[in-house]
Amino acid sequence: MLKILVVEDEFISRTLLIEMMATYGICHVAVDGREAMDVLRRSFEHGERYDLVCLDIMMPEMDGQEVLTEIRTMERQLGLSGRQATKVIMTTALTDSQSIMKAFAEGHCEAYLTKPIDRSKLIATLRDLNLIE
Repeated sequence: MLKILVVEDEFISRTLLIEMMATYGICHVAVDGREAMDVLRRSFEHGERYDLVCLDIMMPEMDGQEVLTEIRTMERQLGLSGRQATKVIMTTALTDSQSIMKAFAEGHCEAYLTKPIDRSKLIATLRDLNLIE
């Protein structure tokens, strides 16, 4: 089973994503970017990293782009890359090309899904990332 962190500030989006992901693993939740970073730092410190982070871009405190950059910085400091790196799916209502390009810049995220999240697209993405069969 996957270890999944859902980072989403909006209750309905968070609930729906957790329901879709629960079949594939254990889901933990963070409701903003700061909370996500606290959870992620502890997971790295204890050697219990997440297999997947579903990360909303627009959040209070710290946005998803900042969280994504911090995740990759922590991984670089620990010498983690490639297959060892945490898979990140950005989830957002934004569909403009600037947000998409920023999320993929320098290989920071593996996938980008727009809300409302379509279950079949999510499952296809999990397969593409070799997280499920």
